[in-house]
Amino acid sequence: QVQLVESGGGLVQAGGSLRLPCAASGRTISSYAMGWFRQAPGKEREFVAAISWSSGRTYYADSVKGRFTISRDNAKNTVYLQMNSLKHEDTAVYYCAARFGGVTTTSADFNSWGQGTQVTVSS
Repeated sequence: QVQLVESGGGLVQAGGSLRLPCAASGRTISSYAMGWFRQAPGKEREFVAAISWSSGRTYYADSVKGRFTISRDNAKNTVYLQMNSLKHEDTAVYYCAARFGGVTTTSADFNSWGQGTQVTVSS
């Protein structure tokens, strides 16, 4: 199984930007679909973005489309989530996830998870 460690979270003003790296170890992620999910207090974990291992095709939740960008650097075994034009409602713990095989937007399909990184957007 691949181990994942997120970083880059913090406090940012509305309209600002953050980039979240997710470093993988234990396995190369070149054959893994990668995803980002988030969970706000009192809410269920929700899909944010995903990227396939083969074509690099990306998928986004409607709430972040046009503001967030997921990318991967297989040589560095790292996935990134670039977050621009942040809103207060983006405040959550952000989790990186990996799934061997095809990409999906369903959290239950991912079997490796990081510990999460807190993103707080002040309004």
